[in-house]
Amino acid sequence: MITAQDFVAALDDRGYTIASGVPCSSFGGPIALLAHTPERYVPAANEGNALAVATGVALAGGKPYVMLQNSGLGNLINPLTSLVLTYQVPVLVFVSLRGWPDPATDEPQHVVMGRTTHALLDTLGVEHHTLTRDSDTDGFAALLDKAEHTLESGQPAFVLVERGAVGGTTDTADTPGRGLPSGEVMQTIVDATGDCAVVATTGYTARELFGTADRPNHFYMQGSMGHASSIALGVAINRPDRTVVVLDGDGAALMHLGALSVIGDRAPANLVHVVLDNGRHESTGGQRTTSTATDFTRVAEANSYRSAARVESLDELSRALQQAKTTPGPHLLAVATLPRGSAVPPRATNALSAPQIAARFRTDLAG
Repeated sequence: MITAQDFVAALDDRGYTIASGVPCSSFGGPIALLAHTPERYVPAANEGNALAVATGVALAGGKPYVMLQNSGLGNLINPLTSLVLTYQVPVLVFVSLRGWPDPATDEPQHVVMGRTTHALLDTLGVEHHTLTRDSDTDGFAALLDKAEHTLESGQPAFVLVERGAVGGTTDTADTPGRGLPSGEVMQTIVDATGDCAVVATTGYTARELFGTADRPNHFYMQGSMGHASSIALGVAINRPDRTVVVLDGDGAALMHLGALSVIGDRAPANLVHVVLDNGRHESTGGQRTTSTATDFTRVAEANSYRSAARVESLDELSRALQQAKTTPGPHLLAVATLPRGSAVPPRATNALSAPQIAARFRTDLAG
Protein backbone atom coordinates (compact mmCIF):
# COMPACT_ATOMS: atom_id res chain seq x y z
CA MET A 1 0.00 0.00 0.00
CA ILE A 2 1.11 3.55 -0.66
CA THR A 3 -0.06 6.44 1.48
CA ALA A 4 -2.45 9.09 0.25
CA GLN A 5 0.34 11.61 0.70
CA ASP A 6 2.70 9.57 -1.50
CA PHE A 7 -0.03 9.16 -4.13
CA VAL A 8 -0.61 12.93 -4.42
CA ALA A 9 3.09 13.79 -4.10
CA ALA A 10 4.09 11.44 -6.91
CA LEU A 11 1.63 13.11 -9.25
CA ASP A 12 2.64 16.59 -8.08
CA ASP A 13 6.28 15.80 -8.80
CA ARG A 14 5.35 14.87 -12.38
CA GLY A 15 3.59 18.14 -12.99
CA TYR A 16 -0.05 17.10 -12.75
CA THR A 17 -1.98 20.29 -12.14
CA ILE A 18 -5.61 19.40 -11.47
CA ALA A 19 -7.80 16.39 -10.72
CA SER A 20 -11.47 15.65 -11.15
CA GLY A 21 -13.68 12.72 -10.34
CA VAL A 22 -16.56 11.14 -8.51
CA PRO A 23 -15.60 9.98 -5.02
CA CYS A 24 -14.80 6.40 -4.12
CA SER A 25 -13.65 5.33 -0.67
CA SER A 26 -10.46 4.03 -2.31
CA PHE A 27 -9.56 7.63 -3.19
CA GLY A 28 -10.90 9.25 -0.04
CA GLY A 29 -7.40 10.04 1.17
CA PRO A 30 -6.12 11.79 -1.99
CA ILE A 31 -9.37 13.74 -2.43
CA ALA A 32 -9.24 14.94 1.19
CA LEU A 33 -5.68 16.16 0.68
CA LEU A 34 -6.56 17.92 -2.57
CA ALA A 35 -9.47 19.62 -0.80
CA HIS A 36 -6.92 21.80 1.05
CA THR A 37 -6.39 23.56 -2.28
CA PRO A 38 -9.88 23.47 -3.84
CA GLU A 39 -8.70 24.88 -7.14
CA ARG A 40 -6.85 21.60 -7.71
CA TYR A 41 -9.89 19.31 -7.53
CA VAL A 42 -13.18 19.52 -9.45
CA PRO A 43 -15.96 17.46 -7.80
CA ALA A 44 -17.77 16.24 -10.91
CA ALA A 45 -21.45 15.40 -11.21
CA ASN A 46 -20.64 12.09 -12.90
CA GLU A 47 -17.68 10.22 -14.32
CA GLY A 48 -18.19 11.35 -17.91
CA ASN A 49 -18.34 14.93 -16.68
CA ALA A 50 -14.99 14.40 -14.89
CA LEU A 51 -13.33 13.02 -18.01
CA ALA A 52 -14.62 15.91 -20.12
CA VAL A 53 -13.27 18.43 -17.58
CA ALA A 54 -9.91 16.68 -17.68
CA THR A 55 -9.99 16.76 -21.49
CA GLY A 56 -10.48 20.52 -21.39
CA VAL A 57 -7.55 20.90 -18.98
CA ALA A 58 -5.34 18.81 -21.28
CA LEU A 59 -6.38 20.80 -24.38
CA ALA A 60 -5.47 23.99 -22.51
CA GLY A 61 -1.97 22.69 -21.77
CA GLY A 62 -2.45 21.28 -18.27
CA LYS A 63 -1.79 17.79 -16.94
CA PRO A 64 -5.01 16.41 -15.47
CA TYR A 65 -5.98 13.15 -13.85
CA VAL A 66 -9.31 11.58 -13.04
CA MET A 67 -10.36 9.37 -10.10
CA LEU A 68 -13.45 7.19 -10.12
CA GLN A 69 -14.92 3.84 -9.11
CA ASN A 70 -15.29 1.11 -11.71
CA SER A 71 -19.03 1.00 -11.02
CA GLY A 72 -19.17 4.39 -12.75
CA LEU A 73 -17.08 3.32 -15.72
CA GLY A 74 -20.20 3.11 -17.84
CA ASN A 75 -20.73 6.87 -17.47
CA LEU A 76 -17.22 7.33 -18.85
CA ILE A 77 -17.54 5.23 -22.00
CA ASN A 78 -19.17 7.84 -24.23
CA PRO A 79 -16.63 10.66 -23.73
CA LEU A 80 -13.82 8.11 -23.65
CA THR A 81 -14.68 6.62 -27.04
CA SER A 82 -16.11 9.62 -28.87
CA LEU A 83 -13.96 12.37 -27.36
CA VAL A 84 -10.69 11.29 -25.75
CA LEU A 85 -9.85 8.44 -28.12
CA THR A 86 -11.21 10.21 -31.19
CA TYR A 87 -9.29 13.44 -30.60
CA GLN A 88 -6.27 11.65 -29.13
CA VAL A 89 -6.18 13.61 -25.89
CA PRO A 90 -3.78 12.28 -23.23
CA VAL A 91 -5.64 11.91 -19.93
CA LEU A 92 -4.56 9.83 -16.94
CA VAL A 93 -7.44 7.96 -15.30
CA PHE A 94 -7.40 6.10 -11.97
CA VAL A 95 -10.18 3.54 -11.53
CA SER A 96 -10.80 1.71 -8.25
CA LEU A 97 -11.43 -2.00 -8.67
CA ARG A 98 -14.54 -2.89 -6.72
CA GLY A 99 -15.49 -6.55 -7.04
CA TRP A 100 -11.94 -7.58 -7.97
CA PRO A 101 -10.09 -9.91 -7.73
CA ASP A 102 -12.86 -11.92 -6.03
CA PRO A 103 -16.40 -10.59 -6.64
CA ALA A 104 -17.69 -12.69 -3.72
CA THR A 105 -15.84 -10.45 -1.26
CA ASP A 106 -17.69 -7.30 -2.33
CA GLU A 107 -21.25 -6.03 -2.54
CA PRO A 108 -23.54 -7.54 -5.22
CA GLN A 109 -23.71 -4.36 -7.31
CA HIS A 110 -19.97 -4.67 -7.96
CA VAL A 111 -19.91 -8.26 -9.19
CA VAL A 112 -20.43 -7.69 -12.91
CA MET A 113 -18.08 -4.74 -13.27
CA GLY A 114 -15.49 -6.34 -10.99
CA ARG A 115 -15.06 -9.32 -13.25
CA THR A 116 -15.21 -7.36 -16.53
CA THR A 117 -13.31 -4.08 -16.00
CA HIS A 118 -10.02 -5.34 -17.43
CA ALA A 119 -11.73 -7.05 -20.37
CA LEU A 120 -13.84 -3.96 -21.12
CA LEU A 121 -10.76 -1.76 -21.40
CA ASP A 122 -9.05 -4.43 -23.50
CA THR A 123 -12.02 -4.42 -25.87
CA LEU A 124 -11.75 -0.65 -26.22
CA GLY A 125 -8.03 -0.91 -26.89
CA VAL A 126 -7.19 1.25 -23.87
CA GLU A 127 -3.80 0.81 -22.21
CA HIS A 128 -4.12 -0.04 -18.52
CA HIS A 129 -1.98 -1.12 -15.57
CA THR A 130 -2.99 -2.39 -12.13
CA LEU A 131 -1.82 -0.97 -8.82
CA THR A 132 -2.14 -3.76 -6.27
CA ARG A 133 -2.27 -3.47 -2.51
CA ASP A 134 1.25 -4.87 -2.16
CA SER A 135 2.71 -2.08 -4.33
CA ASP A 136 5.12 0.41 -2.77
CA THR A 137 6.17 3.89 -3.87
CA ASP A 138 8.80 2.49 -6.24
CA GLY A 139 6.21 0.24 -7.83
CA PHE A 140 3.82 3.17 -8.20
CA ALA A 141 6.57 5.24 -9.83
CA ALA A 142 7.34 2.44 -12.30
CA LEU A 143 3.65 2.14 -13.13
CA LEU A 144 3.40 5.91 -13.71
CA ASP A 145 6.41 5.70 -16.03
CA LYS A 146 4.51 3.20 -18.17
CA ALA A 147 1.35 5.31 -18.09
CA GLU A 148 3.21 8.45 -19.13
CA HIS A 149 4.80 6.62 -22.04
CA THR A 150 1.26 5.92 -23.26
CA LEU A 151 0.22 9.53 -22.68
CA GLU A 152 3.13 10.77 -24.77
CA SER A 153 1.63 8.92 -27.73
CA GLY A 154 -1.56 10.97 -27.43
CA GLN A 155 -3.61 8.19 -25.85
CA PRO A 156 -5.31 7.95 -22.45
CA ALA A 157 -3.76 5.73 -19.80
CA PHE A 158 -5.71 3.91 -17.12
CA VAL A 159 -4.41 2.81 -13.73
CA LEU A 160 -6.67 0.26 -12.07
CA VAL A 161 -6.41 0.44 -8.29
CA GLU A 162 -7.09 -2.56 -6.07
CA ARG A 163 -8.97 -1.88 -2.85
CA GLY A 164 -6.48 -1.06 -0.11
CA ALA A 165 -3.72 -0.04 -2.53
CA VAL A 166 -3.95 3.64 -1.53
CA GLY A 167 -4.18 4.68 2.09
CA GLY A 168 -6.64 7.02 3.70
CA THR A 169 -6.12 10.10 5.80
CA THR A 170 -7.31 11.50 9.11
CA ASP A 171 -8.32 14.73 7.38
CA THR A 172 -12.06 15.35 7.51
CA ALA A 173 -14.44 17.28 5.32
CA ASP A 174 -15.30 20.86 6.18
CA THR A 175 -18.01 21.53 8.74
CA PRO A 176 -21.49 20.94 7.29
CA GLY A 177 -24.20 23.57 7.28
CA ARG A 178 -27.48 23.44 9.09
CA GLY A 179 -29.95 20.66 8.61
CA LEU A 180 -32.31 18.19 10.24
CA PRO A 181 -31.13 14.95 11.88
CA SER A 182 -31.10 12.33 9.15
CA GLY A 183 -32.58 9.53 11.25
CA GLU A 184 -35.53 11.69 12.35
CA VAL A 185 -36.14 12.77 8.77
CA MET A 186 -36.22 9.14 7.63
CA GLN A 187 -38.63 8.17 10.42
CA THR A 188 -40.93 11.02 9.42
CA ILE A 189 -40.84 9.84 5.80
CA VAL A 190 -41.56 6.24 6.81
CA ASP A 191 -44.51 7.33 8.96
CA ALA A 192 -46.00 9.26 6.04
CA THR A 193 -45.43 6.75 3.23
CA GLY A 194 -46.70 3.44 4.57
CA ASP A 195 -48.98 2.79 1.59
CA CYS A 196 -46.68 4.29 -1.07
CA ALA A 197 -44.21 2.65 -3.40
CA VAL A 198 -40.83 3.97 -2.21
CA VAL A 199 -37.62 3.96 -4.24
CA ALA A 200 -34.48 4.82 -2.21
CA THR A 201 -31.25 5.88 -3.86
CA THR A 202 -28.05 3.95 -3.34
CA GLY A 203 -25.71 4.48 -0.39
CA TYR A 204 -26.67 5.50 3.11
CA THR A 205 -30.20 6.59 2.11
CA ALA A 206 -31.27 3.07 1.15
CA ARG A 207 -29.51 1.64 4.19
CA GLU A 208 -31.22 4.08 6.54
CA LEU A 209 -34.63 3.38 5.04
CA PHE A 210 -34.03 -0.36 5.43
CA GLY A 211 -32.91 0.11 9.05
CA THR A 212 -35.90 2.30 9.88
CA ALA A 213 -38.57 0.04 8.37
CA ASP A 214 -38.19 -2.86 5.98
CA ARG A 215 -41.29 -3.23 3.82
CA PRO A 216 -42.10 -5.04 0.56
CA ASN A 217 -43.10 -1.71 -1.00
CA HIS A 218 -39.54 -0.41 -0.53
CA PHE A 219 -37.03 -0.73 -3.36
CA TYR A 220 -33.50 -0.35 -2.01
CA MET A 221 -31.01 0.63 -4.69
CA GLN A 222 -27.41 -0.56 -4.56
CA GLY A 223 -25.37 0.90 -7.37
CA SER A 224 -26.84 2.64 -10.46
CA MET A 225 -26.29 5.97 -8.71
CA GLY A 226 -28.35 8.86 -10.04
CA HIS A 227 -31.14 6.75 -11.50
CA ALA A 228 -33.55 6.51 -8.57
CA SER A 229 -35.87 9.22 -9.90
CA SER A 230 -36.00 7.57 -13.33
CA ILE A 231 -36.89 4.21 -11.77
CA ALA A 232 -39.63 5.94 -9.81
CA LEU A 233 -40.89 7.62 -12.97
CA GLY A 234 -41.21 4.25 -14.67
CA VAL A 235 -43.13 2.86 -11.70
CA ALA A 236 -45.39 5.92 -11.58
CA ILE A 237 -46.19 5.67 -15.29
CA ASN A 238 -47.21 2.03 -15.04
CA ARG A 239 -49.10 2.39 -11.74
CA PRO A 240 -50.86 5.78 -11.94
CA ASP A 241 -53.17 4.71 -9.11
CA ARG A 242 -50.28 4.38 -6.63
CA THR A 243 -48.35 7.22 -5.00
CA VAL A 244 -44.66 6.75 -5.76
CA VAL A 245 -42.05 8.41 -3.53
CA VAL A 246 -38.40 8.60 -4.53
CA LEU A 247 -35.78 9.31 -1.87
CA ASP A 248 -32.84 10.94 -3.62
CA GLY A 249 -29.53 12.27 -2.35
CA ASP A 250 -27.98 15.54 -3.45
CA GLY A 251 -25.00 13.82 -5.09
CA ALA A 252 -27.24 11.26 -6.79
CA ALA A 253 -29.69 13.88 -8.05
CA LEU A 254 -26.85 16.00 -9.41
CA MET A 255 -25.31 13.01 -11.19
CA HIS A 256 -28.18 12.85 -13.69
CA LEU A 257 -29.98 16.14 -13.17
CA GLY A 258 -31.52 15.89 -16.63
CA ALA A 259 -33.89 13.26 -15.25
CA LEU A 260 -35.89 16.12 -13.70
CA SER A 261 -36.63 17.42 -17.17
CA VAL A 262 -37.94 14.01 -18.21
CA ILE A 263 -40.14 13.85 -15.11
CA GLY A 264 -41.44 17.37 -15.70
CA ASP A 265 -42.20 16.58 -19.33
CA ARG A 266 -44.09 13.40 -18.48
CA ALA A 267 -45.73 15.07 -15.45
CA PRO A 268 -46.82 12.01 -13.44
CA ALA A 269 -49.44 13.22 -10.99
CA ASN A 270 -48.55 10.47 -8.50
CA LEU A 271 -44.80 11.13 -8.12
CA VAL A 272 -43.21 12.72 -5.04
CA HIS A 273 -39.49 13.46 -5.33
CA VAL A 274 -37.68 13.97 -2.01
CA VAL A 275 -34.08 15.22 -2.17
CA LEU A 276 -32.12 14.69 1.05
CA ASP A 277 -29.31 17.22 0.84
CA ASN A 278 -26.37 17.01 3.25
CA GLY A 279 -23.85 18.35 0.75
CA ARG A 280 -21.83 15.15 0.93
CA HIS A 281 -21.03 11.89 -0.80
CA GLU A 282 -21.34 10.44 2.67
CA SER A 283 -21.02 6.72 1.98
CA THR A 284 -17.64 7.19 0.26
CA GLY A 285 -16.06 9.28 3.01
CA GLY A 286 -17.94 12.57 3.18
CA GLN A 287 -16.44 14.29 0.14
CA ARG A 288 -18.42 17.39 -0.77
CA THR A 289 -20.91 17.64 -3.60
CA THR A 290 -21.69 20.83 -5.49
CA SER A 291 -25.21 21.13 -4.06
CA THR A 292 -24.42 24.50 -2.47
CA ALA A 293 -24.46 25.87 -6.02
CA THR A 294 -27.82 24.28 -6.84
CA ASP A 295 -31.31 25.19 -5.64
CA PHE A 296 -33.22 21.96 -6.21
CA THR A 297 -36.60 23.66 -5.79
CA ARG A 298 -35.88 26.18 -8.52
CA VAL A 299 -34.52 23.43 -10.76
CA ALA A 300 -37.73 21.45 -10.28
CA GLU A 301 -39.88 24.50 -10.99
CA ALA A 302 -37.85 25.23 -14.13
CA ASN A 303 -38.50 21.65 -15.24
CA SER A 304 -42.30 21.93 -14.86
CA TYR A 305 -42.81 20.08 -11.56
CA ARG A 306 -46.26 20.95 -10.26
CA SER A 307 -44.81 22.13 -6.96
CA ALA A 308 -41.44 22.42 -5.23
CA ALA A 309 -40.64 23.39 -1.67
CA ARG A 310 -37.75 23.49 0.77
CA VAL A 311 -38.68 21.87 4.07
CA GLU A 312 -37.28 23.35 7.29
CA SER A 313 -38.76 21.16 10.05
CA LEU A 314 -40.01 17.63 10.69
CA ASP A 315 -43.59 18.83 11.13
CA GLU A 316 -43.37 20.72 7.86
CA LEU A 317 -42.00 17.61 6.15
CA SER A 318 -44.86 15.47 7.47
CA ARG A 319 -47.48 17.97 6.31
CA ALA A 320 -45.82 18.39 2.92
CA LEU A 321 -45.75 14.65 2.31
CA GLN A 322 -49.41 14.26 3.24
CA GLN A 323 -50.38 17.11 0.94
CA ALA A 324 -48.25 15.75 -1.91
CA LYS A 325 -50.02 12.39 -1.66
CA THR A 326 -53.42 14.00 -2.11
CA THR A 327 -52.72 16.62 -4.79
CA PRO A 328 -51.57 16.18 -8.39
CA GLY A 329 -47.81 16.21 -8.90
CA PRO A 330 -45.06 15.78 -9.64
CA HIS A 331 -43.85 17.38 -6.41
CA LEU A 332 -40.33 17.97 -5.15
CA LEU A 333 -39.38 18.40 -1.50
CA ALA A 334 -35.83 19.47 -0.69
CA VAL A 335 -34.70 18.63 2.85
CA ALA A 336 -31.38 19.79 4.27
CA THR A 337 -30.01 17.03 6.50
CA LEU A 338 -27.01 16.68 8.77
CA PRO A 339 -24.37 14.00 8.21
CA ARG A 340 -25.22 10.85 10.13
CA GLY A 341 -23.64 10.90 13.55
CA SER A 342 -24.35 7.31 14.52
CA ALA A 343 -23.71 3.89 13.00
CA VAL A 344 -25.43 3.39 9.67
CA PRO A 345 -27.67 0.30 9.33
CA PRO A 346 -26.42 -2.56 7.16
CA ARG A 347 -27.32 -2.86 3.50
CA ALA A 348 -30.60 -4.55 2.68
CA THR A 349 -28.67 -7.21 0.78
CA ASN A 350 -27.24 -8.42 4.08
CA ALA A 351 -30.71 -9.88 4.70
CA LEU A 352 -32.19 -10.22 1.20
CA SER A 353 -30.66 -10.84 -2.19
CA ALA A 354 -31.02 -8.13 -4.81
CA PRO A 355 -33.37 -10.33 -6.91
CA GLN A 356 -35.51 -10.94 -3.80
CA ILE A 357 -35.81 -7.20 -3.19
CA ALA A 358 -36.94 -6.70 -6.79
CA ALA A 359 -39.33 -9.66 -6.72
CA ARG A 360 -41.21 -8.64 -3.61
CA PHE A 361 -41.39 -5.01 -4.79
CA ARG A 362 -42.83 -6.24 -8.09
CA THR A 363 -45.34 -8.40 -6.23
CA ASP A 364 -46.40 -5.49 -4.02
CA LEU A 365 -46.93 -3.28 -7.05
CA ALA A 366 -49.02 -5.98 -8.71
CA GLY A 367 -51.19 -6.44 -5.63
